[in-house]
Amino acid sequence: MSDLLYSEVEDDLRASVRALLADRAPATAVLARTESAEPYDLKLWRTLATELGAAGLAVPEKLGGHGASAREVAVVMEELGRGVVPVPFLGSAVLATSALLAAGDIELLPRLASGEVIGALAVPLTTWPGAAFPSSVSFSDGVLNGRTGTVADATAAEVLVVPAAGPDGPGLYTVEASAATITEITPLDLTRRLADVAFDNAPARPIAGPGRAPAALEHALTFGAGLLASEQLGVAQWCLDETVAYVKQRYQFGRPVGSFQALKHRLAEEYLELVAARAAARYAADTLATGDADVPVAVAVAQSSCAPVAVHAAEEAVQLHGGIGMTWEHPAHLYLKRAKADELALGTPGRHRTRLATLVNLP
Repeated sequence: MSDLLYSEVEDDLRASVRALLADRAPATAVLARTESAEPYDLKLWRTLATELGAAGLAVPEKLGGHGASAREVAVVMEELGRGVVPVPFLGSAVLATSALLAAGDIELLPRLASGEVIGALAVPLTTWPGAAFPSSVSFSDGVLNGRTGTVADATAAEVLVVPAAGPDGPGLYTVEASAATITEITPLDLTRRLADVAFDNAPARPIAGPGRAPAALEHALTFGAGLLASEQLGVAQWCLDETVAYVKQRYQFGRPVGSFQALKHRLAEEYLELVAARAAARYAADTLATGDADVPVAVAVAQSSCAPVAVHAAEEAVQLHGGIGMTWEHPAHLYLKRAKADELALGTPGRHRTRLATLVNLP
């Protein structure tokens, strides 16, 4: 039986991450950074990765990590979603790290776990679990050639984990980011940057061949999709909390607007959606942590449910904040953009519902 409650260790981890983000990444700082020349807060990332050890939570201790599980990583994802914090956690600590773990790499993992380097998985962010192995990049004679688009966190990465078609079949390779041409593209979500990555005779190191690479990539995409649900949960929680606080202190006709029945009903409905989303996200994290056979179903359910809940909560936050919610100065638009971008990331709800139907033998 899965335990959906947060453990004492998870609560302590949440408190540490939340305190750090409250001090170093308040909404005003995040808003200001979206219009600066440094969209990622790499100083905060180093603190998060090294002092709190968040980069190596899921990495075994013998490889320089902390030997924790997906449950602890999910807690960090939830807090980062709650603050729409501009750090490369998804690309490095989740996607790249899980791909290397599944591939059995022991050379690069300790560097990622310690926060020494930042990684990124060179696949389009919209790639979903169960998608065909990418073929836009090829490997031959020790070098990579080709191109892949909309890679999350690539502009902050120092090393790339690249799925490519090798002479014997699909493979996974690592490439120094300096050997690739990384071109930032304009994202909807200003707190998570995307880039097109091109390889022109880029020297690469093989880490998994045809017998292991497809399964390693599938594991990374499944792990990422399952934990992205926790980030979406954090986005929805912030939106609900901030909206409730706002309608309590915003007066109209001599009374708080939150006292009007129509608004109460909307917020109550949002709360019920959030409770169900939390159960789905926690179940996905728990199955990933234990290696349960129900992982594919749990991840599909979590992504099918959490993505729409985050979008709805963000839309309600913008609307119920009234005029201020429509301005660039208020952070509500950052949450709406993150929610909409996350709805496409690692598979849309429709993709996951289709996959779920297959998994549970629905016609």
